[in-house]
Amino acid sequence: MPEATPQTFNHFTLIKFTAAYWAESPEDRQRIHRGWIDGLCGASDAVHLYQSYGLEAGSDLVVWCARKGDDTAIPGRFFTAFSSVTAPVRRYIDLRETLWGFTKPSQYTKTRSTQELDPFAQDRRPYLVMYPFVKTTDWYLKEREERQRMMLGHIKIGKQYPDIAQLLLYSYGLQDQEFVVVYETYDLMRFLNLVTELRSTEARIFTERDYPLHAAIHQPGVEALATWL
Repeated sequence: MPEATPQTFNHFTLIKFTAAYWAESPEDRQRIHRGWIDGLCGASDAVHLYQSYGLEAGSDLVVWCARKGDDTAIPGRFFTAFSSVTAPVRRYIDLRETLWGFTKPSQYTKTRSTQELDPFAQDRRPYLVMYPFVKTTDWYLKEREERQRMMLGHIKIGKQYPDIAQLLLYSYGLQDQEFVVVYETYDLMRFLNLVTELRSTEARIFTERDYPLHAAIHQPGVEALATWL
């Protein structure tokens, strides 16, 4: 049987270190951020860190937490743990944005894409790009076959960039967006070219919103937090 995308829970947090954080000594700053990240690691099956400072003005780090499985208690346990480990450091860490949702099998293809991004892989591509995504009402009023036809054209272009991986999170009724679209790439110019091509597809007409965009650089290992000392 063809493999389908499994259900997973993924949570992205954009954070900014506050003035109170920078007023602490380097040793105390290390204690603060390592304690917080270690706590998130205890609540997650995978945690990945990305530098967003310099790529955008509003945040310093992107923290990506992922949980495996379809247990209905997973989101509640994660958010409880997230609040618990964040409470002691809230004066130092400002949550600028959170984006989260679930993976699930696509309604347009029967098989799992070879370009599907694995949240639990330790080896990551250097660059992350993500954004919330909302379709127009007219899109959902079209017949499923018509939507599938347009999406297959969209997917065909994506397959021309096999070095770019994608993760699609469903957020219907959970946040303001319907999806969170996540990409990993080795080359930002290649990604720019992909998005340029996708702008000309027929399905683009039915995009209501696909911003704000967030780009970030992978920081391998907790040791990378030394950047923020």
